Amino acid sequence: MITISNVKKIFKTKDGKFTAVDDVNLQITEGEIFGVIGYSGAGKSTLIRMLNGLESPTSGTVDVNGKIISNIRGAELRKARQKISMIFQHFNLLWSRTVRENISFPLEIAGVDKKKREKKVDELIELVGLNGRGGSYPSQLSGGQKQRVGIARALANDPQVLLCDEATSALDPQTTDSILELLVDINKRLGLTIVLITHEMHVIRKICHRIAVMEDGRVVELGDVLEVFKQPKEQITKRFVQQVTEPEETRETIEHLLDEYEDGKVIKLTFVGEATEQPIITNLIRSFDINVNILQGKISQTQNGAYGSLFIHVHGVQEEITKAVDFLESAKVGVEVITHD
Repeated sequence: MITISNVKKIFKTKDGKFTAVDDVNLQITEGEIFGVIGYSGAGKSTLIRMLNGLESPTSGTVDVNGKIISNIRGAELRKARQKISMIFQHFNLLWSRTVRENISFPLEIAGVDKKKREKKVDELIELVGLNGRGGSYPSQLSGGQKQRVGIARALANDPQVLLCDEATSALDPQTTDSILELLVDINKRLGLTIVLITHEMHVIRKICHRIAVMEDGRVVELGDVLEVFKQPKEQITKRFVQQVTEPEETRETIEHLLDEYEDGKVIKLTFVGEATEQPIITNLIRSFDINVNILQGKISQTQNGAYGSLFIHVHGVQEEITKAVDFLESAKVGVEVITHD
């Protein structure tokens, strides 16, 4: 569906040349929800803008459904863009137009007759959950409703690809979740390929099948979301995973415990898939003469299965603790003995 080959983007600035995207290679399959995550300046926005021709690569090729987007111009590019829609962080709605008129706008540009436009707009309003708001103006809508209008408008021309540029960054957590659930529903109903960029691992965890982590213009890690959660390789990826698995208060609790107890061990356990259903703590207490204090635990769902983490403090005779750690490592559970940073 989408093939990005040896893509590089260099901008010329007053201070000299700046490489925003540096030799990126990616393949995104049809019907996939693919996430690109990175901090500001990582190159993710530039990369996604090359998928619909808003930016052209300095070198390399961008192929979307058999069309080399990086090579086409004019009318051919405008036609290709009808099948590659985009939603934005700040909605980009036409404030003087109603919800219906905003959704209808790309159909007007495409020359669709009025009767077909009205039928399509009705379908899209229902799809995104905006029944009864067709006559409202953007100023009368909440942030989540505005984004739903943006999504409906993006779907007007029956695109094959939907690009999401930090589409939930301006929304509160509850509204973010409702928009993400809508995107998953659209993906399943329409078989739409979705490519989203974000700096929030919660967004990736919630809806993506695969993830690319970007840093300094390069893709430094790539894989299934569940596998990346299970075993992040790069330091930047570990920091992103910690956004979901290790809240700040957890780290503070662990540091306090390490200071308070000189004996015993603080251990982080990681569970993936079926391992999340094991009675691991019960078995641990029954099998060894140790005390186990549960500090913090959480199980999160990804599109590919469950991921869980549990922080425990184990106290007892050193020999028993060593046996307990060996037992955990043999139980198909990730085990990390925590020490001071």
